[in-house]
Amino acid sequence: MILKKMKLNTEKINKILERLIVFVNKKEVVLITSIFLIVWMTLYLILFTPNYFDKSSPVKFEINKGETLNSIVNRLYDVGIVQNKINMFLACYIYGAQNKLRTARYYIPNGLSYLDLVDLFTKGKADFLRQVNIRDGLSLKWMAYVLKNKIFIDSTSFINLSFDKHFIRSMGLRKNSLEGFLMPGEYEFYERSTAKEVIKKMYKSFKKFIADSLWEQTKKSKYSFEQVVILASIVKGETNLKEEMPIIASVYLNRLRIGMKLQADPTIQYLQKNGWKRLLYEDLKINSPYNTYKYAGLPPGPINNPGKTAILAVLYPAKTSFLYFVANGEGGHNFSRSYNQHLRNVKIFRRWVKHQKRKAKQKS
Repeated sequence: MILKKMKLNTEKINKILERLIVFVNKKEVVLITSIFLIVWMTLYLILFTPNYFDKSSPVKFEINKGETLNSIVNRLYDVGIVQNKINMFLACYIYGAQNKLRTARYYIPNGLSYLDLVDLFTKGKADFLRQVNIRDGLSLKWMAYVLKNKIFIDSTSFINLSFDKHFIRSMGLRKNSLEGFLMPGEYEFYERSTAKEVIKKMYKSFKKFIADSLWEQTKKSKYSFEQVVILASIVKGETNLKEEMPIIASVYLNRLRIGMKLQADPTIQYLQKNGWKRLLYEDLKINSPYNTYKYAGLPPGPINNPGKTAILAVLYPAKTSFLYFVANGEGGHNFSRSYNQHLRNVKIFRRWVKHQKRKAKQKS
């Protein structure tokens, strides 16, 4: 049945062509054919002519978020990837891709035609722009883990570069590591970005946050900015509650002022090789300058990357006379001025822990 219909359709087309030939003389046929061939050859040359550039191949090219076609084509021309802007525009419109070029990072090999370029920008392999949330208080190792999972970064390279003194000094820092100086927050990174790209962007964000007003407040605090960051990292290690941070900062500043040891659990957790755990009495005996139970004053460096809230809490602490605090079992802490009151708060917390254990047993 289908074959019969196809045969009938072919016969109809042949009859129509025969009638057309009657009305079109030979000269007109030659003219129409010539025009058709010229148009076809022109389009072929426009769409399939390879573009060669005098750069090492492949060339890295990024299409930015919200970028117009006009901007993209102009940049392709400016860097020498395409030789004719009109041809590139035409290829995009013929392809129907003027609004379909993807926000991504591309690696363009030498010799691609205009149509090949459009195909690459719409369907080809690329590293896409991803939004990544770096939480406050992550150590460099945890940052590397998050970035590896989110944008496939080389985590080993990230860690090595973060402790590379030559690289750190090239950014104007006199530190042994970048711990504490990479600003947490919301970022947009291309997949498979280099460790250097990511680190520089995060450090740039840190420097931008440190405005002149914060430098002035640092001078008033009588501490160096590195010391402020070190203490902020401890404060962030103690709590996630923003409203508590200035109070906890005041406790540690009060201790520093009278020469009392900080005795901060987060500094002991920082020394644990296998990550955070429930601390034992033996852990408090670890011989390290980061052990604030053993050594007075601040540790030699930050224990994480604290973020804006914790830094501001240290620069603008609450005005208190508290010297002690202990968890209250509800996500916050109970604060006290005297050691006796602190011991009472500790007993309250231990009773709460026992009660929670009994409840858990009853449920099981």
